[in-house]
Order: sequence, then structure tokens, then C-alpha cells
Amino acid sequence: MSLDLKIKAGDFVVYPTHGVGKVEGIETQQIGEFTLDVIVIFFEADRMTLRVPVTKAEKSGLRKLSTNKVMDDAISTLRGRARSKRAMWSRRAQEYETKINSGNPVAIAEVVRDLHRANGQAEQSFSERSMYQSALERLARELAAVEAIDEDAAAKRLEDVLQAA
Repeated sequence: MSLDLKIKAGDFVVYPTHGVGKVEGIETQQIGEFTLDVIVIFFEADRMTLRVPVTKAEKSGLRKLSTNKVMDDAISTLRGRARSKRAMWSRRAQEYETKINSGNPVAIAEVVRDLHRANGQAEQSFSERSMYQSALERLARELAAVEAIDEDAAAKRLEDVLQAA
């Protein structure tokens, strides 16, 4: 087991490309002639179970939930000014996807902030709306887990911050 992570069954963790999951336990599996210890993580939102080899956990980006301070920084990011959207959508979409899959709440908040449309602003394309929703859900899931509230309440809180900005 990685000494830095100190993960146990019942802990919430963040896997960069899937978001918040709950550790179900650590199992030893026999794969061919190899014995492997794996961290079993269940992702409620995707109804998916992931097994991450203990030896690869840190390298894969698996981490504990963010601290309240990091989540506060992410919320502060939502209050900032949206970045200029001069680049072509395909390039921005690739950049946003990378930020979402980084698992970093502040980077995800940047995507949410940049793709948010206030009332009266131009309509978003389907892919912009889809990416915005994906980023918002990912950020809301981590906020909900950190603050022990439900995801809907977390999403509402994030959207309230965006509306007030």
C-alpha cells in the first residue's frame, strides 16, 4: 500500500478521469502467475467499479478528496472573469477536456466558469453545453463529498456562485 495515500474502505477518493469514487476495499488478485494488490473503487455516478493496482495508485493520479481550502479556491475561481474565447472550439474543447480529466478542482472550475452562460448571452452549442455539464457535475460531486451534502445541493451552490459573479 502506498504510504502517502493511506486509503481504506469507505474513503472517498478522486480518480482524475472518473471523478469521485468510494473505496470498497483492497483485494489481492491472481492474474496469470502474478499476485496483485488492487484498490477497488466504485463510482456511483457511472455505476462503475475500477480496480487500480496499489503500486500504480499515485502514478495514476488517484488522490484523497480535496481539502476545504482547495474547494474554496475552486469556488473563488468561479467568481473570476471568464477567459477570452478566441481560439477555435476544437482547440478549446481539447484544453477543457484535459482540465476536466486532470481531476484538479481549480482547473475544472476554470472550465465551468469559461463555459457558463448567463441569461442574455449567446446560446451554447451542444458540445459546449455537454462539456459544461460534465465539468459542473464533476466539480459538484467533489464539493458534495468534501462538505457531506448531496450532489444537487452542491451543484445549486456552484450555479448560485456563477449567477452572482
